[in-house]
Amino acid sequence: MPHFRLRDGAELYYETHGAGPPLFLVPGLGGDGRFWESNVAELARSFTVIVHDHRGTARSTLSKITYSVGQMADDALQLVEGLGYDKVHWCGHSTGGAMGQALAIDRPDRIDRLVLSSTWARTDAFFRRLFEVRSLMLRDLGPAAYLKASALALNMPSWVRDHDADLAAAEARAHETIPEPAIVLSRIAAIVAHDRRAELQKVRAPTLAICARDDTVTPLYFTEELVRLIPGARAYVLADGGHAYPNVHGAEFRRVMTAFLLES
Repeated sequence: MPHFRLRDGAELYYETHGAGPPLFLVPGLGGDGRFWESNVAELARSFTVIVHDHRGTARSTLSKITYSVGQMADDALQLVEGLGYDKVHWCGHSTGGAMGQALAIDRPDRIDRLVLSSTWARTDAFFRRLFEVRSLMLRDLGPAAYLKASALALNMPSWVRDHDADLAAAEARAHETIPEPAIVLSRIAAIVAHDRRAELQKVRAPTLAICARDDTVTPLYFTEELVRLIPGARAYVLADGGHAYPNVHGAEFRRVMTAFLLES
């Protein structure tokens, strides 16, 4: 399967699907491109869809470095350039949305249209406390407990109810999914440090911010702030779906995003 070698020798796992304007689908803190698995085939009817695993996660190099959102964004930018794209549409979920903000501010020449999914511009006390607890769970109780707690934060209650066996299976593989907890802890520190709020007025890419009203990781007020501060940005708010709403209401997510990306 394809890997892209970064300038420091680390490798990013990536896949491309379909044909059309290039669309980077960028996952959140977990960093695993398979987050988008249920949406890729339909989106590939209209776009060349590129998904990748962040460095430090899944099938990419498990680099033991100090992570930052800027570093994550630069890794992805190297992939954009390495694949020969001048500009791409970018849909970033959560941490992927923080990366999208960084690129839209620092490298506006590379971003065509920007979709910010369940993301935030600056950490607040709620966000900091949530990730302090998640860090403590991972550090003190281990990967299985971390995944068990994360599932309750990321997903709406009815989804957890209906996917109990899937979650239990994932927890049983936790030490394979998180072989290096120190990397996850560094990535958590990176997202807690993210703060581009004062620079959002520099974003010139047409921007759509999407979230679910019941998201308890990046609450609605984060999306409202992004739309207020990014010139010309608009919002789309789903009635429910939790933080992982693209995997709950995929058809609605794809319809809204595709219409935005293809509008003239």
